[in-house]
Amino acid sequence: MKLSDNKATLSFSNGSPSIDLPVYQGSVGPDVVDIRKLYGQTGMFTYDPGFLSTASCQSTITYIDGDKGELLYRGYPIEQLATNCDFLETCHLLLYANLPNAAEKEDFTRRVAHHTMVNEQMQFFMRGFRRDAHPMAIMTGLVGALSAFYHDSTDINNPEHREIAALRLIAKMPTLVSMAYKYSMGQPYMYPKNNLSYAGNFLHMMFATPCEDYSVNPVIERALDRIFVLHADHEQNASTSTVRLCGSSGTNPFAAVAAGVACLWGPAHGGANEACLNMLEEIQQTGGIAKVGQFMEQVKDKNSGVKLMGFGHRVYKNYDPRAKLMQETCKEVLTALGLENDPLFKLAMALEKIALEDDYFVSRKLYPNVDFYSGIVQRAIGIPVNMFTGVFALARTVGWIAQLNEMISDPEYKIGRPRQLFSGSVKRDVLPLAQR
Repeated sequence: MKLSDNKATLSFSNGSPSIDLPVYQGSVGPDVVDIRKLYGQTGMFTYDPGFLSTASCQSTITYIDGDKGELLYRGYPIEQLATNCDFLETCHLLLYANLPNAAEKEDFTRRVAHHTMVNEQMQFFMRGFRRDAHPMAIMTGLVGALSAFYHDSTDINNPEHREIAALRLIAKMPTLVSMAYKYSMGQPYMYPKNNLSYAGNFLHMMFATPCEDYSVNPVIERALDRIFVLHADHEQNASTSTVRLCGSSGTNPFAAVAAGVACLWGPAHGGANEACLNMLEEIQQTGGIAKVGQFMEQVKDKNSGVKLMGFGHRVYKNYDPRAKLMQETCKEVLTALGLENDPLFKLAMALEKIALEDDYFVSRKLYPNVDFYSGIVQRAIGIPVNMFTGVFALARTVGWIAQLNEMISDPEYKIGRPRQLFSGSVKRDVLPLAQR
């Protein structure tokens, strides 16, 4: 962060003296006006619901240019990472700020593999959940419970503890997600196999059973790995901000990440791909592909209450770069599995075609986003809709922990404490019960 020669001057129409506010420049992106001393100098707060214009922190991890449709991890374009690197290389990049060489990759992979199993007591903890509980409800509990099982790495102010916690979280999330799935299915848990790749091991734990051998399909393995890479981090989104805010109190990394899992569950965030597939299934049930045109007309009608899920993005005002990559992967998977003619997938492609050609959607830049395609891919792989957000949480864990580590290492960090514009009752007296 570099102090700019430019300053922002805040003036008031009521005769109060003007004040100068410092302006800082990042390496790329908008400059920021430093308002840290605003309250002390003026007795006023700023008002920014949803933090649309507020930089809550300084970060070197992920950069998004929504107008250009650009996403960079540590400066590397997502297109290059998704094409040339696997997920564990991406994890290394986010955690340590550099892509590993061959020796570093081997060492990092070995260290992650060392932590893939979870304490056997977790199985008994699982039994407390109903079989029909939503997997994200289970995941919120399981991730938070890790701090009870691995309390030797819960000191957030100890760099060694944070690194061990990071490795444990990255390694154990696939195990926990697959356990939540197997529990809901009534199937036995499958232990991790460290001779498989990260994505391959997850597929094995999800879909293998003790009664027969399971071989990982390489097309599906690559597709899942790409999903992980594309979802690994996304700057200061709701769940990442939640992890940072939770961690700012000094709580342990497992608890902070559990808070991120809970936030990600929401349909406006990580649950968007689940909501998208539910939308497609509803269209299918009410007439299928013949009703796509009618559905899209309802979307255009503001009074209809019909929402189009999986299109558009809060940050990207252009095509989501992750969506382009996921679109390629989607077609590869559908072809490899012979599902090009599956009714739901044909319906999805018809929806995509209208959105990319209709002026209403094009002018509003409501392009298909990564949730649209990743949901289709996961369904094709055999992952049930209610597990989609769990897979997202698995991928985003490395981003959460990298962001948390960065915040704790920042000498300027303080416990998060947003302010408010109070519009409730002014001070009043409590009347005796008989007079109320």
